[in-house]
Amino acid sequence: MSKKSKNSFAINRRQLLASSLALGTAGVAKSVQASEVGPSNSPPNLPEWTTYLGDGVDVAPYGLPSEFESHVIRRNVPWLTATAESSVNFTPIQNLEGFVTPNGLCFERHHGGVAIIDPNEYRLMINGLVDREMIFTLDDLKRFPQTNKFYFLECAANGGMEWRGAQLNGCQFTFGMIHNVQYTGVKLSDIVKETGLRPSAKWLLAEGGDSAGLARSIPIEKALDDCMIVWAMNGEALRPEQGYPARLVVPGWEGNMWIKWIRRIEFGDMPYLTREETSKYTDLMTDGSARMFTWVMEAKSVVTFPSPENPLNKKGLHQLRGLAWSGRGKIRRVDVSLDGGRNWNTTNIHGPILNKSLTRFTMPFYWSGDEMLVQARAVDETGYVQPTIKELQNVRGVNSIYHNNSIATWLVNKNGSVENVRLG
Repeated sequence: MSKKSKNSFAINRRQLLASSLALGTAGVAKSVQASEVGPSNSPPNLPEWTTYLGDGVDVAPYGLPSEFESHVIRRNVPWLTATAESSVNFTPIQNLEGFVTPNGLCFERHHGGVAIIDPNEYRLMINGLVDREMIFTLDDLKRFPQTNKFYFLECAANGGMEWRGAQLNGCQFTFGMIHNVQYTGVKLSDIVKETGLRPSAKWLLAEGGDSAGLARSIPIEKALDDCMIVWAMNGEALRPEQGYPARLVVPGWEGNMWIKWIRRIEFGDMPYLTREETSKYTDLMTDGSARMFTWVMEAKSVVTFPSPENPLNKKGLHQLRGLAWSGRGKIRRVDVSLDGGRNWNTTNIHGPILNKSLTRFTMPFYWSGDEMLVQARAVDETGYVQPTIKELQNVRGVNSIYHNNSIATWLVNKNGSVENVRLG
């Protein structure tokens, strides 16, 4: 952590305790005063909702969020794509707590709309350079040893609109093509033990059962390392938009490879060079060439409070909140700057700190009403440090779409509102 300047907004432990005491005293005084002239349901008055019976246990057989949280939903950008069937919506990460994404808020990315598949008719075929070509039902897959793992899934285009400059003014639209859930399924390597694998097998083709027939090549080393075929997330069956009844999980790698509605895996001796890994999901370089097979989602972080959707409404002590992740492993440290990168302070990272999973971080700070330039910088267990946009552009120029993991900047204005800005 670098040396703090005299006007640093971050505070130490002693300052935190003193500020908390002062803030707590002021808050109590304000609450007592508000009860005299404030809402009729405020203490010491009897709240209205205690005067009548509420709903019974069967009103919502599948539970729903509170009506007062109806704004916390996935959202899309209609002009981003020609049709909604081949499009994306965004997770409201600015409203999430902890590190687990609720199933109903996990972003969607489709290439041919959602496939609706009867699980009784579902089949997974394994063919190509294997000893025994086989077809598995969903029940067959569930007979293998079960594996449960938390992983983040991030679209390679998350933040892609930011290559030339700050674009959409929102945490959700800038960073929301990501979610983090617990997957339940079977390791692909265990299935391969059943089919056998020929020595010449070096790649596999994973093919989806949607109308787009989305397919991607995956090297055999990754396939046999930690890839999974899963049928559940966060304790329930996959949602249709997440690949029900089964999908491929490719931990730490770009989401386009996590084939949904997985119907076939073919083993071969070379990459298959499909549309999604030639004309798409490649990185255009400054010399006009394009990099292929840049699968790993590098270390990245975002401050979710304060953020454009979560402004500062009052001066005083606050808890900065955010999320960090890395496709190479665990997050080791997250630093935050409140002055545009001149000074950095190490945050508190909250467990569990898991491999290739979202990690929550927080940091107390005091806002006096002055402008702030808020940034976060993640460091993973390999020592990789999240880069600035200039560092990325020096290598890749400004014409890329994918794999933008650069440090972002929120401008906190004097009135507490927050904007997405680009420094330099």
